Amino acid sequence: MQLYNALSRKKEDFIPVRPGKASVYACGITAYDYCHIGHARSAVVFDVLVRRLEQTGLDVTFVRNFTDVDDKIIKRAAGEGTTSDAVAERFIRAFHEDMDRLNVRRPDAEPRATRYIKAMTQLCRTLVDKGHAYAVPGGDVYFRVRSFAGYGKLSGRDPDELRAGARVAPGEEKEDPLDFTLWKSAKPGEPAWDSPWGPGRPGWHIECSAMSAQELPLPLDIHGGGQDLIFPHHENEIAQSEAAWGREFARFWVHNGLVRVNSEKMSKSLNNFKTVRDILVDCPPEVLRYFLLTRHYRSPMDFSAEALEDAEKNLRRIYETLDLLERTLGPAGTPVDSSGGGVGPDGSEGATQEFERLAAAWEAALDDDLNTAASLGHVNNLLHLVQRVLDDKVLRAGAGARHLPARAAALLPAWQAVFGIFLLPPRQFLEDLKRLRAARRRIDAAQVEAMLRERTEARGRKDFAAADRLRAALADLGVEVRDSAQGSEWDVP
Repeated sequence: MQLYNALSRKKEDFIPVRPGKASVYACGITAYDYCHIGHARSAVVFDVLVRRLEQTGLDVTFVRNFTDVDDKIIKRAAGEGTTSDAVAERFIRAFHEDMDRLNVRRPDAEPRATRYIKAMTQLCRTLVDKGHAYAVPGGDVYFRVRSFAGYGKLSGRDPDELRAGARVAPGEEKEDPLDFTLWKSAKPGEPAWDSPWGPGRPGWHIECSAMSAQELPLPLDIHGGGQDLIFPHHENEIAQSEAAWGREFARFWVHNGLVRVNSEKMSKSLNNFKTVRDILVDCPPEVLRYFLLTRHYRSPMDFSAEALEDAEKNLRRIYETLDLLERTLGPAGTPVDSSGGGVGPDGSEGATQEFERLAAAWEAALDDDLNTAASLGHVNNLLHLVQRVLDDKVLRAGAGARHLPARAAALLPAWQAVFGIFLLPPRQFLEDLKRLRAARRRIDAAQVEAMLRERTEARGRKDFAAADRLRAALADLGVEVRDSAQGSEWDVP
């Protein structure tokens, strides 16, 4: 498997430090509000990455943290007249609820910053003792950026250029405007912990260094998060960690692209802040998860109602094929129709060869820097090929093609395992989606079903004029009627 390493700025073969095992650390949320679509994308990307690493046979330990003490948490607590602990607990619980709905598996460990204060103060002390950090009379501790020669190696930023426009704010006691906070002295009314420099709380950057090193052996195989964390958060993590411990902190740095809403940066001031729970009010969780996998994880992603609708249509088509597949296969898992000659999708003997190519391609795409977009494209093409075989009597009769439905069904568990979708019984998904689409358009499902029964009765007594009038009336409501040997069904196109 190859992954793009932000540190080297190229794709590299992923070879774990410890044979057969892989360690993954992803930066989690600051628990002061409900998680938004960007948080969901990062969570889903790293969930799929861990699933794929496991699928290749690796024993993966995955850690994702929570920042549960921060200026934003403190501000919200003050505004609500409650404690920072209560605010953080509420939104950590909400995060779990949202991610559970998206089928994002819980990590092996979810450290919270407030439970690792001792490790953080010890790391600060090590940096001070080594001359990489300094305490000031006010009780703050700063990292001395100029003391670490490799500063900027992840983000590509030059400290001299960064310093050119930097200034020390009034009241700060920094030696250099580039220096960043490791420990903050306590302010009245804020949560605080004892330290060698007086009561205070950790800075944001020191948290992840301390927690990851407590939970996983160094160097980490993979450290990641959103691209917005590359600078300053991950750059500062590298500096303080490697300065303290004198060794490589993480081998691969993996970052997912950001999400824009209707081509604009997501912002509460623009009123385009999309929380996961708001989206899931009338969007099936599998649709949202599928949508988040339809772009390469490093690419920016534009969220819009139209894009989500396209994802829903695509996933619906997949489930329709899975439904056809389920109805076609016998109880032993072999196609009901097992006659045959050897006809491919273009009239040649190529169905099996095309199937084999696609069956290999979906995995190859995942191993090419976790390209879920291309991989899902191959899955779509493979299912389309199977549907063509099932729909065409001539193709279905081919000796080479007759076992393709069963072979496609045999691949389904692997797709489910890595993508975390296609998990529902096809009939259930399609029925639930139909009723949701009807509700969106204010179509009364009970009225539709009554009209459909009336139409079936009219057809039964050969009153085709009445049956046609009812079909037209249903079409006026926005309902499509599909007749088959098994009866009539309705849908909302």
